[in-house]
Amino acid sequence: MGNTAFKSSTNRAPRKTTNGSPGEARRIRLELKVLADVGLLGMPNAGKSTFIRSVSAAKPKVADYPFTTLIPNLGVVDVNRHRSFVIADIPGLIEGAAEGAGLGIRFLKHLARTQLLLHIVDVAPYDETDPVESVEAIANELDKFSEALAQRDRWLVLNKIDLLPEDIVEKTCNDIIERLNWQGPVFRISAVSKQGTQDICYKIIDYLEEKAFQETEDASKAEAEKKLLLTLEQEARETIRDLNNERELEKRKRKEQGSAEDDDEDDDDDVEVLYVE
Repeated sequence: MGNTAFKSSTNRAPRKTTNGSPGEARRIRLELKVLADVGLLGMPNAGKSTFIRSVSAAKPKVADYPFTTLIPNLGVVDVNRHRSFVIADIPGLIEGAAEGAGLGIRFLKHLARTQLLLHIVDVAPYDETDPVESVEAIANELDKFSEALAQRDRWLVLNKIDLLPEDIVEKTCNDIIERLNWQGPVFRISAVSKQGTQDICYKIIDYLEEKAFQETEDASKAEAEKKLLLTLEQEARETIRDLNNERELEKRKRKEQGSAEDDDEDDDDDVEVLYVE
């Protein structure tokens, strides 16, 4: 304590101090995590970035090659006056992402606090891959990353219907839905021409407002949501930690074998929060 602690009405300018105690030093690594109401899932080039550009003022890079999106992007969707939500676009996933394939699964942590997932599907992929297999592959990677995140409500968004002849759009979409045995909401859109995007935005805001109202009225639902968030955070952290440990082990092995590969990577997105008691 210094002079101010000993000041009084009769001693306005004290000259007294006390010895301090040893301070604390902590080495903490912080994790940056975007916060959004809605998260986008899908294969590379499914049209996620085009979708977020069409419904918000966000301008993520869009190109005709895979992995155009390298970092998460946020967009604020203004449905109408005083009604808006935040949407997050993360880099595309591929099969094997849980084992580090492609950009891996480290970006899925940014969906930890989302209330709803939109699974964007390319109904007319240029490489002629099966959209059904793509959906199942992403669902599998999602489950590997976090069972809690996989339990989040997920809507199927069939994108790029403008690339199909009008007479086969309905047949193609119904075929995908039937083969997936999809029971949840389904939307048919063209993100590039904004066909169907306004309708899905209205459905999203209605869903978010209804969910918020139910949690306000029902304490048990609010508590269940809180527990789900905590579980999701823990599962995401553990998954990313395990993946980082595997990478470090592989680096050591390559170093021991005299590999000349450059192991310097930008792991900022893998940084984990360390909580200090």
